[in-house]
Amino acid sequence: MPRVGHVTETGSQHAFMSWVRRWLGVLRDDLWTVRVDPLPPSTWLRWLPHGVLCLVAFGVTIGAVAQLNDNGGAGGQVAFGIGLAQGGAVVLALWRPVPGWWLSMAAMVAGAVEVRRNLLAGSAHDFTWPWSAAGIIGQMAVLLLVALRVRTRVSLEALALTALVTYVIQGLWGAQAYQPTGVLAIILFAVVVVLGIALRGRREARAELGRQTTITAEERARRTLLEERSRIARELHDVVAHHMSVISIQAQVAPHLVENPSEELQTNLAGIRQNALDALTELRRVLGVLRSEDPENPDDPYGLGEPGTGAAPDAPQPMLDRLDALIENTRAAGLDVVTDIRGEAQQYPTGVELSAYRIIQEALSNALRHAPGSEVRVEVSHDFHGLHLGVVNSRPQRPVPPSAGAGHGLLGMRERAAMLGGHLTAAPTQHGGFAVSAFLPRGDTPPEHRP
Repeated sequence: MPRVGHVTETGSQHAFMSWVRRWLGVLRDDLWTVRVDPLPPSTWLRWLPHGVLCLVAFGVTIGAVAQLNDNGGAGGQVAFGIGLAQGGAVVLALWRPVPGWWLSMAAMVAGAVEVRRNLLAGSAHDFTWPWSAAGIIGQMAVLLLVALRVRTRVSLEALALTALVTYVIQGLWGAQAYQPTGVLAIILFAVVVVLGIALRGRREARAELGRQTTITAEERARRTLLEERSRIARELHDVVAHHMSVISIQAQVAPHLVENPSEELQTNLAGIRQNALDALTELRRVLGVLRSEDPENPDDPYGLGEPGTGAAPDAPQPMLDRLDALIENTRAAGLDVVTDIRGEAQQYPTGVELSAYRIIQEALSNALRHAPGSEVRVEVSHDFHGLHLGVVNSRPQRPVPPSAGAGHGLLGMRERAAMLGGHLTAAPTQHGGFAVSAFLPRGDTPPEHRP
């Protein structure tokens, strides 16, 4: 049994010694350094704080020399050396805070030893000890600079060691016939360290806020660029894809409009249709790059994100007055299109008319591609609140050719309606056709979002 107790006690001592070694290692890494960490110039006052601290250092030097020489009983040379070290510690801490703290502590210990010798010898009486008034002021300035420039843990370690040295000198070593200053000094040092830590935290918070503001501005610029790319992709899809689809359909229908077409004509028309389909495929690939935030990311090939909120461009664009030409062009491609216009046409903003034209154009293009030979009904209704659109096609009358579409058309229509504060629905009908219905309010600016 005694052997077991001995082993347990040895294990506890070993754990305690390991903890002490780790703690001493942390202190060595934090405080045994000469790293340069200068106090930066103030934003508005520039070098005024440095000048004020240099004046404080000069006052500490003069005050320490006078106190130690006149009241502490120290010789002139000793008093000058200690006072110069205490004042020099403040100046040194402007550039090297931790070495400045070490110098200030060394000067305090040297002054305490000299004054204690004189107190015991009777050459000094009723003197402030172990900290003189000048020494307290100098140490406060040094600890403030330490707290402003180094990590909080290092500041607290410096404060703790200062308190420990003060306790050892005054409480354990002691002297006689003196005015004790240890408790007052530690209280003042603690207040200064807490103040310095708070100021340093505030400065770091402002710096972090500045970095976050910069990141936010960069993210806003990136989002604006992506929205512009998406708008370009939408315009490119609406304009070019529509016409290429019409070319493809017309090239497919043309041989049936000629009696006994020649083989050369059929070959040329087939080549035109194939070139149009190849162009559409390439266009979709380009659109994927334009819409993608990261073209190499297979998880988001089109960079859908949230719909943009930008308005339509100010450059001249097709408006509702060109709707008849669009419908005639679609009829020429082989679709039977009827129109139903209700209400009196209003003076709509540019963005509303452009979006209405593009939505109808895309719906007709989809009918050409996916419902050949169908009947299409285009409805446009004007009222006080805005513009109602409807494009409904019947069941396709001929086999539907394969299409490599990636859904840009429906996405673009929804984005156009959403950015104006409207809405759009697209769904198959009960009779095998497809219906697109949209509402665009009269304003250019979308209404405020309400959760």
